[in-house]
Amino acid sequence: MQSRLLGFWGLALLASLVQAQAEVPVQADFQQDQFTGRWFSIGFASNSRWFQEKKSSMKMCTTVVTPTRDGDLEVISTYPKADKCETRKSLFVRTEEPGRFSYTSSYSGVTSDVRVVETNYNEFALLSAQKVKDGQTFTLVTLYDLCMEDSV
Repeated sequence: MQSRLLGFWGLALLASLVQAQAEVPVQADFQQDQFTGRWFSIGFASNSRWFQEKKSSMKMCTTVVTPTRDGDLEVISTYPKADKCETRKSLFVRTEEPGRFSYTSSYSGVTSDVRVVETNYNEFALLSAQKVKDGQTFTLVTLYDLCMEDSV
């Protein structure tokens, strides 16, 4: 419970960083192998107009993070949409800094800087993704809750 409360405060803090567009930190001593698994998104925040227009109809998703042979992360998110589920695959490409990834949208072709800001690996993870589009910087922060296999 205390970790989840910390995660919510972290989301609030990161949301304020979105507004200030400050440098977003990366989890110290990030352990990629411990970050893999099934996560539930439990919170989002963004400064993009698209997000602001769509947030009332957005649903939380389940995300499965698995390592690739190249050491990157395959991220598969499943969203409830109307009477079906939509699945979106992403590839988070490692950078020189552990916990920091590059992601290029197959839809828009825009590249985002994705950072694992904080996680304890067994309860919550707080991620930030920043992209520059048309000269503007947009940030999306996501709070994940770990999905325990025996509770699914």
